[in-house]
Amino acid sequence: MIKDSFISFQEKKEENRGSIEFQVFSFTNKIRRLTSHLELHRKDYSSQKGLRKILGKRQRLLAYLSKKNRVRYKELINQLDILESKNR
Repeated sequence: MIKDSFISFQEKKEENRGSIEFQVFSFTNKIRRLTSHLELHRKDYSSQKGLRKILGKRQRLLAYLSKKNRVRYKELINQLDILESKNR
């Protein structure tokens, strides 16, 4: 599912890699990779710090998108299977 959504997402956004949707998508892929890495290597503290940084960046981008365009925000979190935060 992730690979199929990446291919379709990449085809749509090939020319616009700086868009909020593409940035959130790439952060989500990094988060999933780091999460699976940290399941095996629990004491990798530098990776934990990197994961927290990426989570914060993604959270700020999603907060910005929810303020600017609620429809695009809803479509993005549904497409990427991200849980919606309570304060949005």
